[in-house]
Amino acid sequence: MPDGTGADAGSELLADPWDGDARLPEFFGDAWPAVDAYHAFLKEEGELRGLLGPRELPRLWERHLLNSAAVVPFLPRSGLIVDIGSGAGLPGIVVAAMRPDAEVMLVEPMERRVTWLMDVVERTGLTNVDIRRARAQELDGAVEADAVTARAVASLDKLYRWTVPLVRVGGRIVAMKGARAGDELAEAAPVMRKLGLTDGEVHEAITIAGTEPTRIVTAVRGRGPRVR
Repeated sequence: MPDGTGADAGSELLADPWDGDARLPEFFGDAWPAVDAYHAFLKEEGELRGLLGPRELPRLWERHLLNSAAVVPFLPRSGLIVDIGSGAGLPGIVVAAMRPDAEVMLVEPMERRVTWLMDVVERTGLTNVDIRRARAQELDGAVEADAVTARAVASLDKLYRWTVPLVRVGGRIVAMKGARAGDELAEAAPVMRKLGLTDGEVHEAITIAGTEPTRIVTAVRGRGPRVR
């Protein structure tokens, strides 16, 4: 048995309690092969490529993959979904796996992360992903999405200024937020009025029993002016 020291202790510290849990393939359903391959790739190279810190490895499932999956019920089943500041591919890759009838555009300005995303698409076999090396502001006029997602990109007031020009009238901005989600939404109210965003709401989404809820903030683009 491990004595709590040396390599054995390190291995225990890096163990993810969700690894091998039978509820994961049941939850992800048809998306499971792609999500499982993505998880394996993150585990193998995420830290090496500077995408994740070592402390994130033992909580990949709950903190990153299940957390990303929480956004999916708030997104359309088809059409164009744009993931802003996709980074390691969260939530965009998980969304693409779970929404196979949608086109998912991953928008990321950093070249090394774009290279990673291309490698992820090859590893997972996802065919509904389009990767763009750009900032959200550079896509104004080039994209008309049914929904835009973002995870830990910016405060809501900034995020809305960047993303409203990318969303069609009636489309949604779906942001993953932390404990201050309600406060951020209230603080963003003046910007929302200027941009014509309506129906701002904070949701607490749970994927599998026992996981921490994910706070999702949704807003709908009306016919108001688009200003930055």
